[in-house]
Amino acid sequence: MKILIVEDEMSLQEVIRRSLEQERYVVETASDYESALEKTAAYDYDCILLDIMLPGGSGLELLEKLKQMRKSESVIIVSARDSLEDKIAGLELGADDYLPKPFHLAELHARIRSVIRRKRGGEMTIEAGNVCIRPDQFRVSVGGRELELSRKEYDILSYFAGRPGHLVSKTTLAEAVWGDHIDQADNFDFIYAQMKNLRRKLKEAGATAEIRSVYGFGYKLICTEE
Repeated sequence: MKILIVEDEMSLQEVIRRSLEQERYVVETASDYESALEKTAAYDYDCILLDIMLPGGSGLELLEKLKQMRKSESVIIVSARDSLEDKIAGLELGADDYLPKPFHLAELHARIRSVIRRKRGGEMTIEAGNVCIRPDQFRVSVGGRELELSRKEYDILSYFAGRPGHLVSKTTLAEAVWGDHIDQADNFDFIYAQMKNLRRKLKEAGATAEIRSVYGFGYKLICTEE
């Protein structure tokens, strides 16, 4: 899962980034309104942590832009401005939660899990054929038997399982699993290696979910009959 931190206080931004990376999220950052707008327009995220007071603009203005672009990211406002008016304005503009500063990182993590879970309709698992993924535990099982995957193999499978049947380009996959800066890569050999290992493990485990290559485009997840 990929998270964007929009925060101009660099020390806090770094603390949040490190804590989320330890929780196995792919993390991107923006320090002002313009860079945040540029990133949200160009890329998709599972969750955005949004400060209200930003250089060059307001987090509430960014929320309006997200609404206009019909973006579906979960948004948690993280702000030192703890007024009732700001909370109401943020929630009415589409924010999913509001966390005033200062806060404990454990509470931030819990709120991120909560908004992402709500986005999935409250489901604690993702299923694709006989493959079951537990995002809260980073565990995967096939037909009830646990499947050992590397971190990136897990991230790839989780991404596709949330988008069954969708065509996913190599660039989109790389951005989602490795971060937005990867769109400058000269080639995608690192994806081929991870994908090869993941597909082999799924096949050996008897998975009815298969990630198939689509020539000239990328991949998509197909569920077959057992």
